[in-house]
Amino acid sequence: MHPLSLSNDFAARIARQRRLVTQGHTRPLAWRLEQLGRLEQALQPEEDLLNGLAEDLHKPAVEAYYEISRVRQELKLFQRKLRHWLRPERVKAPFVMQPSQAWVVADPLGCVLIIGPWNYPVMLLLSPLVAALGAGNTAVLKPSEHAPRTGELLAARLQQHVDGDVVSVALGGAETAQGLLSQRFDHVFFTGGNRVGRLVMEQAAKTMTPVTLELGGKNPCLVAEDANVPLAARRIAWGRFINSGQTCLAPDHVMVAPAVRDNFLAALQQAIVDFYGDDPRISPDFGRIVNDAQFQRLAALLRGRPVLWGGQTDAAERYVAPTVVAVECWDDPLMEEEIFGPVLPVLPLTSLEEAVDAINSRPRPLALYLFSGQQAWRDRLLAGTSSGAVCFNDVVLQGGISRLPFGGVGESGVG
Repeated sequence: MHPLSLSNDFAARIARQRRLVTQGHTRPLAWRLEQLGRLEQALQPEEDLLNGLAEDLHKPAVEAYYEISRVRQELKLFQRKLRHWLRPERVKAPFVMQPSQAWVVADPLGCVLIIGPWNYPVMLLLSPLVAALGAGNTAVLKPSEHAPRTGELLAARLQQHVDGDVVSVALGGAETAQGLLSQRFDHVFFTGGNRVGRLVMEQAAKTMTPVTLELGGKNPCLVAEDANVPLAARRIAWGRFINSGQTCLAPDHVMVAPAVRDNFLAALQQAIVDFYGDDPRISPDFGRIVNDAQFQRLAALLRGRPVLWGGQTDAAERYVAPTVVAVECWDDPLMEEEIFGPVLPVLPLTSLEEAVDAINSRPRPLALYLFSGQQAWRDRLLAGTSSGAVCFNDVVLQGGISRLPFGGVGESGVG
């Protein structure tokens, strides 16, 4: 296997990979388990991948290791359960059709295109690959050009361990992605922002290719008056500021009941100090913004506005400090789009119904969080709002549970 480029014949490579499926080579359980085993080998050793993630994102070792371990977790699940999942499922036929039998048999799709993001460039590229191989497909991978070192390392690892007619890697930028999307695939799996997701869906529609779009959104977080405030502050600080805020499941903004606002802000500040010290710039556990364009976007959002905590920036390092900002109204610029950085707006939570109305007036989020012990609040949010997932008294946690479905609704994801 060699990395694809625009000078290669995309169509010929994809056709070879598709033939492997149509000729039946990928159907046997043994073939699928062999490919998963080869992918598992490609994750060893870890050191250069950890270094690549540090080079691309200044990603702390513990966060980088988590990415790799999540892929391993997916691999172990598929290796353990695949035999059971592949069994034909018998469904009951109507009495008038007796003695006929009806069965559901899972079929591979063919050649799948997987376009990965830069924020978790190992996990969010390889986890979909685990599912694709387990389902008997071949795949073309397009790593993000904004995490170049990690992409190069993954391409080299896969070239060493996996047959090129099973998995190909296409390195390059937007031009490469456009070239790939102009080809006919049997499924496209994209993880990234809403704007590019629309373009992917538009291009795939030209060939009637089904898509899975894992996007993002402004994930709301509510802290009710009865919440365990120190616990809520600590968990929200962790979820907001890991990976320097560049996590699609992170709480984007937090609505806090006025009665506990001061205690929450004090506990939030203490949690930031506990995690990253008095100067997060020198903390080995705090990352950096991925590129200059993203840094400038975040710096512009903060420019000239008062902050409750943080606010420091350094263009040379692409450093944005963990920052907490008071926001009084929903038309604030910080509330217009997903922040995707280490900035946390804090809004007043005057009533549950007002919060429900505010959530429903905006695009449906990828996640919704509530810190409260009140069952009535939980029931109201579950019944009265729509999101990819709801998590009570924690944040981001649902992303680590492999057996939970993962995805958005509407603008936060499709498929």
